[in-house]
Amino acid sequence: MATQEEIRSMMEEMGKRDKQDKVERYRRLNAFVRPGQILFVGSSLMEQFPINELLVDLGLPYTVYNRGIGGFTTTELMEVLDVCVYDLKPAHVFINIGTNDLNGPEYRLDELLARYEAILTEIRAHVPGVKLYLMAYYPMSEKVAAANPWMAEILQYRNNARVAEANEGVRCLAEKVGARFLDCNAGIMDEEGNMKAEYTIEGMHMYGNGYYQVLQALLPVLQEIAE
Repeated sequence: MATQEEIRSMMEEMGKRDKQDKVERYRRLNAFVRPGQILFVGSSLMEQFPINELLVDLGLPYTVYNRGIGGFTTTELMEVLDVCVYDLKPAHVFINIGTNDLNGPEYRLDELLARYEAILTEIRAHVPGVKLYLMAYYPMSEKVAAANPWMAEILQYRNNARVAEANEGVRCLAEKVGARFLDCNAGIMDEEGNMKAEYTIEGMHMYGNGYYQVLQALLPVLQEIAE
């Protein structure tokens, strides 16, 4: 019978292979993209954004490529920027990366922001003229998460206070580098600053109805881009 440590190791190895598989799928898919379009990139909170289906439902003609990969940290994204960004030659890049960096005891905001800034610097160096949009991290629903035992370890570190602090750091980073900070959270938050329970799967990730609220906040920006 496998020990707890052996199970954890197997799960980590499976997660690593899953990420590698997604990168390779994106690499092959990139042969068919049209340059100069809109790109979404980041971790699972971006990967799970059903942006194209929602745009079709709304009858909107925007072309958006999604290169999010679940579980990604800033370090992991930096290692595959060629596949997830450069190959697509996008005109506009919307980024949501860094929430997985918040999950452990060794997290430090200054180190997160340094890695995030390095990502932005590399993107600009490889995609001249690209416009960058840094999306605010979504709040947790700490009440819903607390009802899911497997979330207990994450909740020790990734809570709304830490998310709010990180968002302020990303807002300042956007100002520093001349990017645009987008806070699309108003429609998914309750009066206590939690993600509304009806929008979240387990307190961290969102159902499609939550992403619909985020898209409503994004639409003015997408309309500006289209003009």
